[in-house]
Amino acid sequence: MAWNQPNNGPNSPWGRRPGQGGGDLDERIKGLQRRLEAFLHPGGGAGGGNSLLMILVAAVIVLWVASGFYTVGQAQKAVVQRFGALVEVRGPGWGWRIPWPVESVTKVNVASVNSSDFKSRVLTSDVNLVDLHFAVQYQFSDPVKTLFSVRDPGQTLSEVSESAIREIVGRSTLYDVQVGGTRPEITRRTKDLIQRTLDYYNSGITVTTVNLEDVQVPDAVIPSQRDANKAQADKERFILESEAYANGIIPVAQGSAARVQQDAEAYKAQVMAVAEGQASRFAQLEAAYAAAPEVTRRRLYMDTIETVLGHAHKVLIDGKAGSNMIYLPIDKLLEKSNAREGEPAAEAANGAKEPDQVTVEARGRGER
Repeated sequence: MAWNQPNNGPNSPWGRRPGQGGGDLDERIKGLQRRLEAFLHPGGGAGGGNSLLMILVAAVIVLWVASGFYTVGQAQKAVVQRFGALVEVRGPGWGWRIPWPVESVTKVNVASVNSSDFKSRVLTSDVNLVDLHFAVQYQFSDPVKTLFSVRDPGQTLSEVSESAIREIVGRSTLYDVQVGGTRPEITRRTKDLIQRTLDYYNSGITVTTVNLEDVQVPDAVIPSQRDANKAQADKERFILESEAYANGIIPVAQGSAARVQQDAEAYKAQVMAVAEGQASRFAQLEAAYAAAPEVTRRRLYMDTIETVLGHAHKVLIDGKAGSNMIYLPIDKLLEKSNAREGEPAAEAANGAKEPDQVTVEARGRGER
């Protein structure tokens, strides 16, 4: 039987009176009212306090979870760390990480170009003191190396840049540093040295440009530098003068030495030739003496007398030749004798003489 039929007893809701079977709904409504009053008026009961605490805890949890959301810009990279250890590197966009204190996010700008200015006082290779003002432009190309390889990237870059500029300028002259045509080479070498050092440190920094903006000589050292430059110029001048003197005297000495050596060789050859000639002559005389001893002995005697009398300033006249008066040019004979004394020793040793009338007469007299 359907419940909506008449006379179906207690199952019909239409015949139910107030106060019969409707107590549960009233109790539920009253319970909701009490809870609402407890929420609006804390401390009204133990049940209301527990509900508020749960709501607060839930709100804190929601806020804590919501704090894990972050966004990374187009020029940035995010380094996610979990309890300090590297987890990953994320690119631009939205992301979520486990909120603090579990994970942390460090954003590094890898696209922008940073610039740092430095001032340094450097001594050049030609003993000149200069004040340098230069700038270094760089980028953080590797955020992981930048965060974990060096403690302070900015301080590291500053120390490396000053060290590099000191080394490069210390090997250059003041003219090279001041003249604009040579500055690009100095800045290029400085940039290469800075980049090599930063790469050795795994700093994750890429140097884009190095600009040498200003070079000044301190006023306090200008007089001293002038003196130093003058001393350097004098040194170079003295070196050039000494080299010129050496270039002038060394060839002369070498020529003299070569001439003395050649003279010695010639004297050696002459002495050896004379000795060989005398030895050959002695051998021939020995052979002639063995063949005709008496004739050879007389010939040697006559040659010796001729040699001795040829150098004497005397004229011998044979008185037995007759009573005829003979005119003798004594002065001419004496001059000829003096000229014969001045002949070279080599011709005298070789016996290359022309017998004069006196020697012929003497030889004739000896033969007679």
